[in-house]
Amino acid sequence: MAKRRGRGFASVNYPTGMNLGGDPSQALIHSTTTGTFVITLSSVDLGQGIKTVAMQCAAEALGLPIENVMVETADTDTGPHCMGTFASRGTHRVGNAVVMAALEAREVMLQVAADELEVDAEDLETDGTGFIKLKGSDEKKIHITDLALAAHFKQGRTISGRGIFLKEKNDPVPETGEMDPDSCQAHACTVAEVEVDDETGVVEVLRMYNVYEVGRAINPAMATQQIEGGAWMGISHALFETTEPYYPARDHGPKDFSEYLMPGPADTPPMESVIIERPASNGPYGAKGIGEMTANAPIPAIANAIYDACGVRLEQMPFTPERVLRGLDSLAS
Repeated sequence: MAKRRGRGFASVNYPTGMNLGGDPSQALIHSTTTGTFVITLSSVDLGQGIKTVAMQCAAEALGLPIENVMVETADTDTGPHCMGTFASRGTHRVGNAVVMAALEAREVMLQVAADELEVDAEDLETDGTGFIKLKGSDEKKIHITDLALAAHFKQGRTISGRGIFLKEKNDPVPETGEMDPDSCQAHACTVAEVEVDDETGVVEVLRMYNVYEVGRAINPAMATQQIEGGAWMGISHALFETTEPYYPARDHGPKDFSEYLMPGPADTPPMESVIIERPASNGPYGAKGIGEMTANAPIPAIANAIYDACGVRLEQMPFTPERVLRGLDSLAS
């Protein structure tokens, strides 16, 4: 009896967005009287960080500090249209729409500043600290708060913008089935190191290495969190979770989350995660989708590592001790 170690890897490419009648998302943005820009979305933040990414995209496009941007998520009755939070589309679709809206608002912002400073709008630039200034001059400038006050109470103008990202629907070619179903594809590779106890059949993931090509990581910290959170889900799917573990008889199935098996802190291995950036031509600042793919590669990587460790090829999840032992028995017979 021994504990056998193995290493396995798996790679995946994953599409961003879907071919659903254009799969559009819209964004609206407007400035308050104090120079805070409010982004209005119907896109739902499920914890993946779409609010933060939208704020970053808007701040970059406006040329203002992120502290001058906030997000309001309305409902589907009052907010601009969004197809939904799915298909790893949030950053790509919403980010593009926000950038478009922010650039439209920026044009108005610069024109208001031009009128206040009595210069041409083409000669103005933002300095990233909240000032709109004359190019090459540190003296002729106006702060976004003063500019917003002037727009509202002096010039009677609304600093606002609208944006929508739409990928036109692409129908398959009848003769070949050829089509363009997504906007871009991200790529990933996961390496898993496991230990298999050939007496009990228990599999332990010892370490995991993740490499992701996501176009442009608009927020590297959140992207890393998503990668490692998804890897945890992959481990859970591979070793613990199953939707119908006792089908067709569910009498002994889990009845609540206290009985439902998922990895705990002791089951979560150390991870090393690396992000590679190859910007997509149609993404907001080059970003691609990342969300769903993070749970994909860990599962076959663990399966391959088990095979490397003990020679058992498992093709049905979860990779339970019983299935490992049955595999070992079949090898011995």
